[in-house]
Amino acid sequence: MMHTDSTNVKSKPGSAPAGRPPSKKSAQSEATQRKLLRAARRLFAKHGYAKVGTEEIVRAAGVTRGALYHQFADKRELFAAVFEETEAELIAESARRAAHAKDPVEALRGGFLGWLDACSEPGTQRIVLVDAPAVLGWEEWREIGERLGLGVTMAALQAGMDAGALAPQPVRPLAHVVVGAIDEAALYIARAEDQETARAEMTQILDRLVDSLRA
Repeated sequence: MMHTDSTNVKSKPGSAPAGRPPSKKSAQSEATQRKLLRAARRLFAKHGYAKVGTEEIVRAAGVTRGALYHQFADKRELFAAVFEETEAELIAESARRAAHAKDPVEALRGGFLGWLDACSEPGTQRIVLVDAPAVLGWEEWREIGERLGLGVTMAALQAGMDAGALAPQPVRPLAHVVVGAIDEAALYIARAEDQETARAEMTQILDRLVDSLRA
């Protein structure tokens, strides 16, 4: 996933409508949510979803159990919010790598490698690549990833085709292939016993995939 699309990110519970200053109550609610997200993300990254209880989360966040359930229906919903926040940050990091490229093909390559780099931290791997598919289910995991990254991946591919750098072909199915390929590459590396070797193998494969898209 190469870029994030802020227009597709869901508004957070307790946030004020656009253009209207937040009320004291909504500001407090958002502050509580941020505490919960920070604490939960830290704990999920360190211990994994299954080994973290809600009592541990509220204690680390410095809030009450009632505050947790006011913001999130249950631990799973809190995890989904943590995953979406983490995924968006990884996509943004990948986009920064792509932005430094001199042409659309190298931008695509930079985005691929940026995604693998962003997913290389063990805690991030645990949240995004190990726990998220299991906790949320494959369909929801993919839906969140596609909502955050598919549209702008399509735009990047279309821009490359318009510039004559990429071979013309149907953009939407190609974007699905691209997003699926880099997700599977990151999953393969995360689950490998020898991640360094797996990363080297996947880098070669993604390089060939990028080169195959040239005009």
